[in-house]
Parts: sequence; C-alpha cells; structure tokens
Amino acid sequence: MIIIGAGLGGLSTGCYGQMNGYDTRVFEMHEIPGGCCTAWDRGDYTLDCCISWLLGNGPGNEMHQIWLELGALQGKQMRHFDVFNIVRGRDGRAVYFYSDPDRLQAHLTSISPADARRIRSFCDGLRTFRKALAVYPFLKPVGLMGRLERWRMLASFIPYFNTIRKSITVLMTDYSAKFKDPLLREAFNFILYEKHPNFPVLPFYFQLASHANLSAGVPEGGSLGLARSIEQRYLRLGGEITYNAKVEEVLVENDRAVGVRLSDGREFRSDIVVSACDGYTTMMKFLGGRYTDDTYRQLYTETIKEDGMVFPGYFTLFLGLRRRFPEGDPCTTHLLSEEEAARLPGIRHPSINVQFRSMHYPELSPDETSVVYATYFCDIGPWRELHDGPEQATRTRRGTEMHTLPVRRSREYLAAKRKARNALVAWLDERYPGIRDEIAVRDVSTPLTQVRYTGNYDGTVLGWQPFVESGETMEEQIKKHGPGLPGLANFYLSGVWATTGGLIRAAAAGRHVMHFICRDDGKEFTAEIDRTAPPPTHVIVPVGPRRSAPPAPAPAPAERPVPTGSSAR
Repeated sequence: MIIIGAGLGGLSTGCYGQMNGYDTRVFEMHEIPGGCCTAWDRGDYTLDCCISWLLGNGPGNEMHQIWLELGALQGKQMRHFDVFNIVRGRDGRAVYFYSDPDRLQAHLTSISPADARRIRSFCDGLRTFRKALAVYPFLKPVGLMGRLERWRMLASFIPYFNTIRKSITVLMTDYSAKFKDPLLREAFNFILYEKHPNFPVLPFYFQLASHANLSAGVPEGGSLGLARSIEQRYLRLGGEITYNAKVEEVLVENDRAVGVRLSDGREFRSDIVVSACDGYTTMMKFLGGRYTDDTYRQLYTETIKEDGMVFPGYFTLFLGLRRRFPEGDPCTTHLLSEEEAARLPGIRHPSINVQFRSMHYPELSPDETSVVYATYFCDIGPWRELHDGPEQATRTRRGTEMHTLPVRRSREYLAAKRKARNALVAWLDERYPGIRDEIAVRDVSTPLTQVRYTGNYDGTVLGWQPFVESGETMEEQIKKHGPGLPGLANFYLSGVWATTGGLIRAAAAGRHVMHFICRDDGKEFTAEIDRTAPPPTHVIVPVGPRRSAPPAPAPAPAERPVPTGSSAR
C-alpha cells in the first residue's frame, strides 16, 4: 500500500494498515511529519502553530481510544485550562467561557442577570452533552455498521435526543442574537476562537463538553511532538516513510490504481493507493479529473470555489519574548473595531485570537520567557493579488529534491506582511505594555505560506466546512459509497478531505479507510492500543478573571494533578 502524505490522516492510515497486515509506505513532500500539525524552531524558541485543544486527549470517549492506538499520548502530560476561551469586547469587558457548566452559568449570570433564563438553558444543554460524549461513535464508520449496530447506536442517543436535535437545527448566530446583553450577543459567536457563521449550536456544546470532561486539553510536546509520536508508532509497526518525495501522479492501469509517479520521475508500484493529502490536488491533478461522478465533479469544480465551503486559512504572528508576561492568558479572542481590522489584510471577522502559547507548552521556550501566538481567519485572495510567481517551487539541495523551500515573493507582498506585523505588534503593546521591547524572535505567515508547506487548497488547514453543502455532501458520499472513487479500483481517500473537522477526524479517517479496505479484501479489521509507554497523566491549570487592572506580576498558576482516567465529573 502506498499512502500519499504524512499528515495525521496519512500516518494514521499507515498505522492501521500495518496493524492489519499490509506493507505500507508513506510518501511526504516535506522533511518532517504532521502536515498542518506542526511547529518550527526560531533560535531558542519552538513556535507551535496547531494544537490549542485536542479532542479525545482524555478518557471516557471513543476518540481517546484512537489516540492510544496511535501511540500519540502515552508517556505525556495532558494540560487542561479551566477556561476554554476568553472573549474580550471592544470596551474591555470580558466573558470567561468556563467549560464547567456550573461555573459558566454563575459567571454569565453575573454579567447579565436579565439573561438568566437563556443562560440556564444553554448550560443545561452543556450538562447533557457531557454525558452524550460517551456514546458518540468514532471507532467504526457508520456506512459499515449493520442494522443492529445502527439501532444500538441510535438507542444510545435517545436520552440526549432533544438537546442534540435543538442544537443542530439552530445557528449560533441566531441563538446568540436573543441575548439581551450586547456583549453576550457577540461573544457567544467567538467561543471557538473565530466566528463560524454557519455553525449551529452543536459544535460549541461538543467542544465545551469535551473540555469539561478533561478531553480537550493540550499534550506535552505540542503539535510536532504529537506527530512525531504517531510517526514512531508507525515505524515500530514496520511502516516506511520517504520524505522530500512529492507525488505528481497516481498511476492507473485498466481502471485500477497501481502506484505513483514522483516529481523526479521515479515510479513506485503497489496494490493499493491511499491519498491523504490535499483533496483538490488529488482529484484534479493526480487523477486529472477522472473518476469523478456528478457529486464529486460538482464538489471539486464548482462548490469548492464558493465562499464558505472550505475552511479559510490563517494569518499568524509569533513573538518570542525575553521575559514572562503573567498578565497574559492562555487564550483570548479580542473583538476589534472596524478601524483596527482594516489594518489587517484579508481578515474575515473583526477579531484576533491571542494565546500566550508558553502557558500551553512551557517546554518549547526557555525558562522565564513567553511565546505569543496571534491569529485571524484570513482570505488568501489579497495575498495572491500581491504575489507574483509560483506558490511552490522544487529545488535540489545537496543532491536531494526539496519542495517546501522559500519562494521569491514580490516587494508588495513582503511590505503587506510587515505592515500587518507592525500593526499587530503595536496593538499587542497597547494591551500588554512592554511587549515591543522584549521581542527576541518574530515570525509571520499567511495562507500562501500554508500552500507552500502543505499544498492545501487556498491555504486551508481543515478542508471542507462542516454544516454546509460541501461538508455534508462529502459525508453523505462517504456513508453511501465509502472513501473510494467511482470506477477506480484499489484507490481510497483519507485525512480531512474524506471527512470534516480537525485532528481527531483526520486520525479517525485513517482508521475508517482501513475498515473499508479490509472489507474489500475480505479481512477482519483489527487494532490494538500501544503499550510501549505508560498512559498519559493530566493536570488542570486554573485561569479565571483577575481582580485588578492592570494586574500585578504573579507567579505562574499552580497546577492541580488529576488522576489518570478521571472523568472530571
């Protein structure tokens, strides 16, 4: 089996392939694993650009089992903040979105007693979702469940049916508009850091409930550390990875996938090909638009070009600071004025998310220093207009082809990056005085940077948007026909383009595609938990509002150990 891409979807596919007796080889165009789940070094600072929360990093749900099967969490400390996100209004008022429904209800009611009834209703729904997570299916694709399995699955949701039904049929934009307090009306839309105008209430419940159950924290070692752990699990299982290897074509003979051709002209043959890289590249370049039925043709030639059908990319600013900033919180979404937003090219909503990332991953920067991670949802269009030339380039370095090296950008593009960087630094320095003078390292990226490193369509980090035509069509297609393509044998899709959502969805996609491959080969699917390291441990890091403004310097928040296996109920 050949697998294209060493992101989490490709690595997961390889792990489950090896567990089921397949000889697998992964081809990855980058020099490291992880895809979007990555980090990079700048001097003494490691800049982690992915995991702000990891669904399933705690027990009590099927998501957790997948991570343990992939060896992703073992031997690591899982860190959980008691506040999922802070949303700070333009007037300085802040909403602390505690994931614990009791604390959240008390806090929100103190902000707006007039909204007490609606607040109680929302928190009651969150209480219900904390219980429902235990029965949410992740291990087996619904399309392969027998009638009895489906009935059992549906029966397990009966106690939560009304809450789930209501939360999936009401958009959060409509739900939040009914709050009387103007800050709450706006803040609820930004619980998940950025505004997702097409999201119903359900994903907000799902994330907060997972967080409350200690199953949406961050793993020690960060994003690249997670990818490396799964890479090592894959190699221990006997898999093989070839880096700096860019696939140009899927080889097809007699309507059967038989291998791949790389950019250097080499061909590699296999019985099965799985593409776990960018969906558009797979369908329209590797396969030249062939083997698409009406549904896939519409998705990849029309729907994908419509606004809101694919997750946007990010503009990202990293700052490595020479000292700690104890007044900084792990995660805050700041609502901007229109004037402030106008200084940031491509911004989708007038807000930025600011994380003091060194609170998530203190091991990734020197002691007594800080890392700031500031991002906003960003359209790629304005950056493309400023750029002249290829978005990716292949060059030979010491006899090896490299595919993610810097490409030449226009002066206008570089000037726009500097302007956005300077605007963000000035904005941060107003709110956290002294930041500008303590900068040791800075790093800026745009959606075009994402294209260079991953080849993802328009710099997206998550592929299809859920809860809209694109994501729902893809999910229905997979349920009905599996992750293959009509008329093409021995070829499968994996990763985020074969599902919707984030890292756990990508990892689950690898498990699911192997279910289908085993079915097609008449084999029984099997998987086992990695026992080479001890189970993960868990700590809770309190956040909470500060009483004074500006806050006085204080020691780092104490960590309260939580026994492994705690359900946090």
